[in-house]
Amino acid sequence: MAPAKAPSGHFSILYFAAASTLTTKSNEHLPAPLEARHLFAKLEEKYPGIKEKVLSSCAVTVNLEYVDIDTEDAEQADLVIKEGDEVAIIPPVSSG
Repeated sequence: MAPAKAPSGHFSILYFAAASTLTTKSNEHLPAPLEARHLFAKLEEKYPGIKEKVLSSCAVTVNLEYVDIDTEDAEQADLVIKEGDEVAIIPPVSSG
């Protein structure tokens, strides 16, 4: 089932694997706009420990495009997550 469309003034965030386990959610909506570089701090505020346990090694997409949140790349460092955007937090997949 697809997540509900974000309400006005918000963006959707999807959690996969360990991110979903830690937040106990598969998705939620956060207020927009939000500078991408502040995303991890915002999530750490809501879910203490998520930065170390999940975000430090996860991939992040915005509208299905991979982005580097902790970057020196000027274009991505200035990325703003806008109303209606879809962000995904994708922890590394382990195999055993």
